[in-house]
Amino acid sequence: MNILAVRNLSKAFGGVQAVRDVSFSVAAGELLAMIGPNGAGKTTCFNLVGGQLPPDAGELFLEERNILGRPPRELCRLGVGRTFQVAAAFISMTVRENVQVAVLAGEQRLNSAFSTFERNDKTEQILLQVGMDAQADRLCAELAYGDLKRVELAIALASRPRLLLMDEPTAGMAPAERHGLMALVKEIAKEKGISVLFTEHDMDVVFQYADRVMVLSEGEIIAQGNPADVRADPRVRRVYLGEEAAHA
Repeated sequence: MNILAVRNLSKAFGGVQAVRDVSFSVAAGELLAMIGPNGAGKTTCFNLVGGQLPPDAGELFLEERNILGRPPRELCRLGVGRTFQVAAAFISMTVRENVQVAVLAGEQRLNSAFSTFERNDKTEQILLQVGMDAQADRLCAELAYGDLKRVELAIALASRPRLLLMDEPTAGMAPAERHGLMALVKEIAKEKGISVLFTEHDMDVVFQYADRVMVLSEGEIIAQGNPADVRADPRVRRVYLGEEAAHA
């Protein structure tokens, strides 16, 4: 079953066609990587799906619900979670408090967040799930960057998303941390049936953890399929990977 369906999505800025007639889908439990050279239209396409930009044309469905043009806050309520290239959290609050705020927001009880930080099973389960239960009482300001990325993932999971958008999830992380985070994301996605759409510059991460890879160039999809087929595609090698990377 497809959680996300994108049909003929287009966006122009003045005379520049940033995204042109892009169509793809993401199934439940699937990780789809969106890659391409700088200026390919990845960020624009990502922000169209996430509601940060209004499209010029196209259709966007979340489990058959039309979400085209919905703002990010509404998309979150409908089941779309997001993490960002630079991890974001309330650094003056503890790990547990950050996740608790997200849980309360998802339950539309945010007004009580700053008066009551009671322990609840949902918060504790999420902390355990992302491996941050042992650091739950630490301030986020004290965390290593890799752990902060896990907190951000926990915050995104608090709203029980059906679709998770991850903008360069491993940016700024050490190699071992990158693989640890993406292995965790893949495990959670498969277990919970969450669709994951992510952008990433680390090709080792892309080809090891993505179930499918989509390549953009000049606003258009030039290849889409399983990692091995995309890596071997002559056009992809020419415009993005290069011959040496393709054979690595």
